[in-house]
Amino acid sequence: MIQMILRRLLLLIPTLIGLTLLLFVISRLLPGDPVGLAAGPNASAELIARMRAEFGFDDPLWLRYWHYLTGLLSGDWGTSVFTRRPVFQDVLTYLPATLELVFSALLIAVVIGIPLGLLTAVYRNGPLDYFIRTLALGGVAMPRFFLGLLLQLAFVAWLGWLPLSGRFPFLEIPPQSVTGFYTIDALLAGDIRAFGIAVSHLILPATAMALSPLATIMRMMRASTIEVLGQDYILNARALGLSQRLIIGKYVLKNAMSATLTVIGLYVSWLLGGTVLVETVFDWPGLGLFATQAILTQDFMPVIGVTLVIAIIYLLTMLVVDILYGVLNPKVRL
Repeated sequence: MIQMILRRLLLLIPTLIGLTLLLFVISRLLPGDPVGLAAGPNASAELIARMRAEFGFDDPLWLRYWHYLTGLLSGDWGTSVFTRRPVFQDVLTYLPATLELVFSALLIAVVIGIPLGLLTAVYRNGPLDYFIRTLALGGVAMPRFFLGLLLQLAFVAWLGWLPLSGRFPFLEIPPQSVTGFYTIDALLAGDIRAFGIAVSHLILPATAMALSPLATIMRMMRASTIEVLGQDYILNARALGLSQRLIIGKYVLKNAMSATLTVIGLYVSWLLGGTVLVETVFDWPGLGLFATQAILTQDFMPVIGVTLVIAIIYLLTMLVVDILYGVLNPKVRL
């Protein structure tokens, strides 16, 4: 197992280098002039030329990439042309909000999706199975940004139960940052009111992001459970008179979780990439909103930085999934 982890960690290095090269080349081939946009419409030619030299736009492409790659090793992810702030510092500022949103959505999807998958498998082809599967199909087909707008219409405009957007009220002071997660920081500070406020702002965007993975996890868990329930050892367990609850808890759940774990790992990357639309709809101050603003201003270094951090999180998540997969099924420890 340790050799597998080390081997996978070593594979991260060429993967990330190839990704940075691809992103860097594509960003330079795209049309547009980020320096001209950052300088403003009334900027003089001298100012634009000075800014191009300052940010290295006059250097050959290979030299700019070499400076970028060697800078990454020292923690320098480049500088935003538009804000003139270090990209790495901005990524660290916006990352906790996105991670809190993604983990909340994933928690909703897993906590609801796995029990529903088990339930529909055990009572398959019944009215409850058909009802939940119909809802799941709707969940997979529904675009997240459209679901977000529907949730805002229902729970903000009509019912008035939840806030429209943002991560915390503008006039309120958020809890002191320890982890960067407002919900956890509020609990660490013992501030139940702040915790309630943070959760109330989190519910709608997390729900909008959770519906599609919830439906997929439920469908995967249902299919895996049905396959396991048809195995001989499950039939033998039933013949021995073991209770349905014991069979599900002791034999079915562990084996059915293997395939579902892979889906959950893939959805971490899917959710991170999908935060762009949801964070824009809910004005959530995370990496998605940060990347959107950078794209609109053709500020490529923040876009590369956001893509790189999403790729790193995805690769590490798949490593954790492989480790868990090996724990559940020792045969895959290669």
